[in-house]
Amino acid sequence: MAAPTLQQPSFLLANLKADTTTKPLLHRCQDLVKIIDDYPAKELHAIFPWLVETVFGSLDGIIAGWNLRLLHSRSHEYNIVLEFLKPSGPMMKLVYKLQAEEYKYEIPVNYLPGPVKACIQEGVLPDCPLFHNKLQFPLSGVLTLNLALNPFEFFMFNFAYCLITPKSYPQGQQGSSTDSAYFVLVDTYLKYFLPSEGSVPPSPFSDSRGSVTAPSPRSSSVSFAGYGVHSPSLLKHHIFHQPSVNADPAAQEIWRSETLLQMFVEIWLHHYSLEMYQKLQSPQVKEPFSPTEEHVLVVRLLVKHLHAFSNSLKPEQLSSSPSAHSHTHTSPLEEFKRVVVQRFVQQKLYLFLQNCFGHWPLDASFRAVLETWLSYIQPWRYTGEKTNPQQDQNRTVPDKWELFVQENLLMYTKLFQVFLNRAVRTDLVNVKNALMVFRVAKVFAQPNLAEMIQKGEQLFLEPEHVLHHRQPRGYLTPSQGGSYVSSKQRVVTDMVFRVKSHVYALEGQDCQYKQMFGTELRGAVMKLIQIIAQARQTAKRISDHSSMATGNNSFMSWFGMGSSDLNNTFNGAEAEESGECLKKTHEFLDRALENLCQIFKLNQGQLNQLISNLGSSQDDGNCKQLPDCIQGENGLILTDLGRKQIISGLRRFDIRYQGDPELQPIRSYENALLVRLLYRISSLLNDRFGGHMNALCSRPDFLGRLGRHYLADPDSTTQLKQSPLSRRTLERNRQPRLSLRPLASYRTILLLLIFYVLGAVLSFGPVSSTLLILGGGFLLGLVMTLFGDKLKKH
Repeated sequence: MAAPTLQQPSFLLANLKADTTTKPLLHRCQDLVKIIDDYPAKELHAIFPWLVETVFGSLDGIIAGWNLRLLHSRSHEYNIVLEFLKPSGPMMKLVYKLQAEEYKYEIPVNYLPGPVKACIQEGVLPDCPLFHNKLQFPLSGVLTLNLALNPFEFFMFNFAYCLITPKSYPQGQQGSSTDSAYFVLVDTYLKYFLPSEGSVPPSPFSDSRGSVTAPSPRSSSVSFAGYGVHSPSLLKHHIFHQPSVNADPAAQEIWRSETLLQMFVEIWLHHYSLEMYQKLQSPQVKEPFSPTEEHVLVVRLLVKHLHAFSNSLKPEQLSSSPSAHSHTHTSPLEEFKRVVVQRFVQQKLYLFLQNCFGHWPLDASFRAVLETWLSYIQPWRYTGEKTNPQQDQNRTVPDKWELFVQENLLMYTKLFQVFLNRAVRTDLVNVKNALMVFRVAKVFAQPNLAEMIQKGEQLFLEPEHVLHHRQPRGYLTPSQGGSYVSSKQRVVTDMVFRVKSHVYALEGQDCQYKQMFGTELRGAVMKLIQIIAQARQTAKRISDHSSMATGNNSFMSWFGMGSSDLNNTFNGAEAEESGECLKKTHEFLDRALENLCQIFKLNQGQLNQLISNLGSSQDDGNCKQLPDCIQGENGLILTDLGRKQIISGLRRFDIRYQGDPELQPIRSYENALLVRLLYRISSLLNDRFGGHMNALCSRPDFLGRLGRHYLADPDSTTQLKQSPLSRRTLERNRQPRLSLRPLASYRTILLLLIFYVLGAVLSFGPVSSTLLILGGGFLLGLVMTLFGDKLKKH
């Protein structure tokens, strides 16, 4: 990070740097509070860049700073940091103290988001007014351009950039928690500077130089020169451009709100331009920026708060009548609420989500992206009204949100299409993936929403000549010589223009729009329904198989008569494939099917026929087949067809643990010390008597069968052919061996204890009880050897 220009040496700065290695954080913060209160702005100016870097880390990620993203409520430093950095805390007091002067702090252009940096380096003014009139041209050349920011901008830039700075986290730690100090501070700053109730509290230091201007009310006669033109700034004369000493106090304070929002949007979202997005559609092009799950969670927090902020607009300010705007004074904050989502966030968030939908891995972490999208397209959830969750599920979307749907049409239609492309490529047997499909279907199935989207598409598809007859927006009532018919025509024309402007601004003039309710997408939905039906069958089959396996090893396994295969308790299956999760998968997919039928008005009879045909085409024998493979030198190798069969849930391998059974992870029902001790004893015995064991188990007579009962059965490994397995591993597992690991189970220990207690009650000593137990085990082995096959059949 570059230091401010012509910074003088400071003994204060040297002392603070020395304290960072000798004093704990609490004492350092206490010292800083005193320094901020007592020292003049000139001295504080010298330490400000260093202090910001110490707190948030360097822009290149080399200096970690206070690690706000890893600091959680369990840490004793958590409250210290929040108290120091809160909007009314010491750090912000320092910012305001420096803001009252004309100090500037430099940020290298190289750290700006890609599209902004490209514009500046090409000599083009960026869209965002935040970066206007701030360029510093050094003598060394264009490549070392810097931005000169005021203290508040400099602080917020570093705070926002802290989220996307590449960090090397310690092993076992990751910054995706929503209770981290950083996440809490973002939420606090949003509530403070973008309040849903009241106004932004004034800063403790007034800026006598009037570096900001009062926003003038937005003109009602704003027009577009053509489609794809970005909306003008919120203010007729932007707040950073027109200094005015006689500014309205309320307008003097809104500059912080706009600065904070623009900084967050630019740093977190503006990594993709329309041209860059179109290039990224090619799979060969590497994406320039990859957001993390933590990054997306913070963006969702921003989206939710902006909806709540915008929805807090006073009811009398919601009127869209131009005459009302011309006669009624609207406060700058209320005007800001009116346009904050559409003008500041929409386009950049759309491109951000497009990239995430197209490049995010096909795993459960996509849930963060999905919920961010669903939060944006449901602003009615953040109105502040308390509703019953049961009623909220079936609540009709109010008609007043029709305008929002039209002005955000692509957020609904295009992103839904991209989600469909993802859904057909994910494993819907996984409960987390099934939940995501259900969530999307549930949101779009809300009453009245599909009709609003259809109406928006119809408006976009209106013939182009409609726009050539567009009338001025000055409406005439019948008493003024107009007519209600002509007024209605103007309203429809304005709606058509609004939707077309939105689509062309986000997708470009030459975009080929695909209807969400058109024939092509309907076919894609039917394909998804087929995959959902296949996943339902697979989930039910696995669930039934798990239930049968559990039932077969319930009671008799306590007495050693169940399967001795440890794979029953460690079969390599994920937690999402447990019986309970599979039931949830079936439920989610069932409800997703119902919602999809409701959204696209699908005929229930045809749907049932489709599902029944699918079921009849897959008999039980086919379901139990392995995925398509070829036999390789070291085992089975999946073909492309086999991979598709696994992804779609049609077929799967019988996944089992295939390593050394004695080296499986220690279970919760085993004593770790005994497992390790018994493994060493059994290893010594196997090494010493391995040859004799092989000779015994290879005999075809009764003794051989008895030996195979107590030692590893070579025939038991044939079941492993149901999975890819190297021949070396297969041969190693065929070797007979003595396993003492069952003795480390708490169940076995409890049974032995019960037998010894019974022996003591019957006046048997420890030696006699031991001999009786060994004799009983031997007799049980004889019975299982003689009648084991018959018992298995029953």
